[in-house]
Amino acid sequence: MADLFDGIVMAEQRFHGEGYQEGLAEGSHAGMDEGRRHGALHGARMGSEIGCYLGFALTWHCLLQKCTDPKNSKKLRALDSLIGMIQKFPYEDPTYDKLQEDLEKIRGKFKQRHTAF
Repeated sequence: MADLFDGIVMAEQRFHGEGYQEGLAEGSHAGMDEGRRHGALHGARMGSEIGCYLGFALTWHCLLQKCTDPKNSKKLRALDSLIGMIQKFPYEDPTYDKLQEDLEKIRGKFKQRHTAF
């Protein structure tokens, strides 16, 4: 008789453990999918933002090279600095520990250049 009740008590613990393991596996899978979507979305936004800055810098660089005004040399050096920062940005390394810090520097440099033009 005791074995019968032990089986019932043990079944509850076993089902609880199995349910926990299934839920953990399903939650982990769903979390990975959500993380990938989130990363792809934010990565695309960041790439678009940096691409906009690079387009701005390259366009102004080309326009200023054609002018002979001596004031343009300072602007060209500033644009070269911005272009260099963008080219050194680690697009393909999401684990880079200074990713946000470098992005903020690029944003700041862009704002400086944008207001100067």
